[in-house]
Amino acid sequence: MVTGAGVTRQRPAEQPRAGAPRWLRSMRYWTYQYKRTWRGSVTTSFLYPVLYLAAMGLGLGSLVDHHAHLVDGVRYVDFLAPGLLAATAMQIGGNEAMYPVMAAIKWLRTYFAMLATPLTVVDVLVGHLAWIALRLVLVTSIYLAIMAMFGTVGSALAVLAIPAGVLTGLAFAAPIAAFAATQQNDTGFSTLYRFGMIPLFLFSGTFFPISQLPGWLEPVAEVSPLYHGVALCRGLTLGHLAAGPALVHVAFLLALVGVGFALATTTYRRRLVT
Repeated sequence: MVTGAGVTRQRPAEQPRAGAPRWLRSMRYWTYQYKRTWRGSVTTSFLYPVLYLAAMGLGLGSLVDHHAHLVDGVRYVDFLAPGLLAATAMQIGGNEAMYPVMAAIKWLRTYFAMLATPLTVVDVLVGHLAWIALRLVLVTSIYLAIMAMFGTVGSALAVLAIPAGVLTGLAFAAPIAAFAATQQNDTGFSTLYRFGMIPLFLFSGTFFPISQLPGWLEPVAEVSPLYHGVALCRGLTLGHLAAGPALVHVAFLLALVGVGFALATTTYRRRLVT
């Protein structure tokens, strides 16, 4: 507040830098919201990989290594860790695109407040997806650091598992945001979890090679987005990924992000623009 001669005036609002994209304002809102919950979020981001890798990787892994020797030529914990990184990215991307999107449309109406400013529907959508990408960078970086502590990083290419995890998360976030924008209640989210994300978590190569699946189910697993994310993160972490398969995995995930973004643009406009 500026006072003088008995007059109280409001300070002018902070102006964005010249030439800055407008979607940064949308992302700034989600970043500001995160200030309320970042402590618990960061704590669980460290705790979950430690518990998963200790229980599943070292505990169960000791039995797997003893009876089945190696899984795809590596220790079970080395096989499991990058798969869990990709699966965690899937869960974070999906979670951030479900209830936050519905709340911004139906409950808190945050998107409508944004649209009352010079922001467009695309600015709102891009800003939200950019925040999800930033959140994924934080989570996958922590996960990779924990993996290194457990001795599961076998290649310098492992650092590329961070953008690979971000891409995996966005491959889920964009289509799910498009879906969330069409929902009137959260019933569809539990259905999506039950019949979509949980089966993918279990049968996309996270815990065992998809070659162990029944023959008719293996091709189904190969077209799931999580399989491509798991294969990409695992190949980068272990240093076993050839250029050809890597390009296929990246292209598949990028295509899904693009399709999801196009669908989300349409569903957002239908829901937000009257």
